[in-house]
Amino acid sequence: MDNEYFNIVIVVYLIFHSPAIITLIIGFVKLKKNPITAKKFMIFSGIYFLVGAGLCGAILLH
Repeated sequence: MDNEYFNIVIVVYLIFHSPAIITLIIGFVKLKKNPITAKKFMIFSGIYFLVGAGLCGAILLH
């Protein structure tokens, strides 16, 4: 029973953070060609990680 709950938690975590992971990858790819745009992607990704961690933590602890 514990292992099933852990798997569900991992899936929910990945769903909540997948846009941030994708934008972070895009930021690293664009870093050489357009550093200003890459910086914006990385900042957005960091903010999304913080908000996603707060929402995910609140839902999982409740």
